[in-house]
Amino acid sequence: MIMYGKPSTSRTDRWLAATLQLFTTITVLLLITIVGFLCLESWQLISGSGQNTGIFALLSGQDWYPLEGKFGMGPMILASLAVTFGAICLALPIGLACAICLQFYASRGIARWFELALILLAGIPSVIFGLWGLTRLVPIIGSWQPPGASMLAAILVLALMICPTVALTTTAALRALPLSLTAGSEALGLRLPTQIIQVYLPAARSGIISGVLLATARALGETMAVLMVAGNVVQNPSDLFSPVRVLTANIALEMAYAMGDHRGSLFASGLLLTALVWILSLWANRASGQRLLRAPYV
Repeated sequence: MIMYGKPSTSRTDRWLAATLQLFTTITVLLLITIVGFLCLESWQLISGSGQNTGIFALLSGQDWYPLEGKFGMGPMILASLAVTFGAICLALPIGLACAICLQFYASRGIARWFELALILLAGIPSVIFGLWGLTRLVPIIGSWQPPGASMLAAILVLALMICPTVALTTTAALRALPLSLTAGSEALGLRLPTQIIQVYLPAARSGIISGVLLATARALGETMAVLMVAGNVVQNPSDLFSPVRVLTANIALEMAYAMGDHRGSLFASGLLLTALVWILSLWANRASGQRLLRAPYV
């Protein structure tokens, strides 16, 4: 007799499910705790209860003089966004080109070694990139347009850091495509460049957007490398050669001696960075048309 009903679940499966749910809950609670801590530490400033404070004054203010009670983060916000945008504009086409070469053009041996090189490049500590930029890149830019430590140096260093992330995530997205796409495009007689542009890249859009999001979040949150090459001058970025200070570098430079409202303003900077990453996540989720953690094809 055939018995119909709910399939039995072993004790191991139940323990595994409970363990995964526990870890998921801990992760969510940890995120809520961090955001709550940032809100608590910066609430006095963002609520406008102090002098020259309030969220509008923090975001749009142009003067950063903590000893005088002025905590305008406008120039640093613009610098952070400009440096991140510039790095993404450079890293995205290069990363896509590397992924396409790995997946469709390189031989198996070359692709294996090239992918290993990208993995090693992605794992290099950011301070190494900053050291290279400070000792090699900054003098080159300075000989062309002083002082050398500038937004351009920060963009180039960040682009080099995040390019492997874009390349590796795009490669993984292309490899996850179903074989039916290849068979169908070849049956239509499409040439390989046409297949890549019109079939494979649009089909892998979700994975590519996820990789760009990951790279953008890293660029936005990078501290040490940018601190070493950007010049750390609080001013609106007027051109590529002007020294700037980003929000993360400002936190690293001033947290050691910050007190009172000054300390609260640095926590407000961290809260703003968290909000920006959250906005990027929502945008990527909406643009991909599905959740980021869901496989493109099931």
